[in-house]
Amino acid sequence: MQFAGSHILSVGQFERSDVEAVFEVADAMQPYARRRKVTRVLEGAILGSMFFEPSTRTRVSFGSAFNLLGGEVRETTGIENSAIAKGESLYDTARVLSGYSDVVAMRHPEVGSVAEFAAASRVPVINGGDGSNEHPTQALLDLYTIRSELSAQGRGIDALRIAMVGDLRFGRTVHSLCKLLCLFDGVSVTLVSPDELRMPAEIVEALREAGHSVLESDAMEEGITHVDIVYSTRLQEERFASPEEANLYRGRFRLNQQIYTRHCDPNTVIMHPLPRDSREAARELDDDLNENPNLAIFRQTDNGVLVRMALFAMVLDVVGQVDKHARDVAWYTGGRFT
Repeated sequence: MQFAGSHILSVGQFERSDVEAVFEVADAMQPYARRRKVTRVLEGAILGSMFFEPSTRTRVSFGSAFNLLGGEVRETTGIENSAIAKGESLYDTARVLSGYSDVVAMRHPEVGSVAEFAAASRVPVINGGDGSNEHPTQALLDLYTIRSELSAQGRGIDALRIAMVGDLRFGRTVHSLCKLLCLFDGVSVTLVSPDELRMPAEIVEALREAGHSVLESDAMEEGITHVDIVYSTRLQEERFASPEEANLYRGRFRLNQQIYTRHCDPNTVIMHPLPRDSREAARELDDDLNENPNLAIFRQTDNGVLVRMALFAMVLDVVGQVDKHARDVAWYTGGRFT
């Protein structure tokens, strides 16, 4: 893949070597993300952060990543706060806003919307989630997290055993992650969900065509036994026709410390793309897991900054210049990132 000047719209753009290249650059971003050094390599560059659907982690993570490289961020949040609410097309929006930016990070509730925007954009566009379709940067940070967690056990991604639990029909994060896993070897995937929220058939077929073992189940306790990773997902209630329909499935698969201890191997890593639903009726990951050292959800969020820094550096073609524009930090970090 040619990264410089390219849009990042789908994990389908990546070969295994591309993923490994992103991870190599992400590793090199650690001194900057951990506030040990400062780089101004993107000084003067502007990120157009266009989030037309609610977001906390992804939006702030993109902005933080760009700031840490020395760039500035201009945000649009919510369709109601944009000219789209007045009837402006995505084409016109893209032509205008890309004129104000050097790169755009975009989220939109409609499938294919980010690609439509990118087709009219004058600068590279990075997909921050388009409806229930894809979330490529989340999949990359998830896989980077899996790599990091397993490396501590002397393992790699090949021969991974992973259980994905919850809303697999509408969960775009697991869609993209499954597609990336097709680039690796000997993966065993257990898909745990209600029948109505199963992983789309074409993604299951792609996993099997890649030579992976795939088991579909609605039994969580059985599905999380003897796996390396339990990847839990939130019920995507915003994709349902009504709150009442979503309520039929809320709280169906809850993981707490007691269930973890009883059914998971001692080193099983717990992941979640966040936000986790902490309301009493849901609690797909209970708060009593917060002190479990294998709970990796906050390491995931930290890794999101690394991966997005890497993508910005690669798309804007400054990877080789990052260290040349570096200096030590001038403030006390309090050891937060050690």
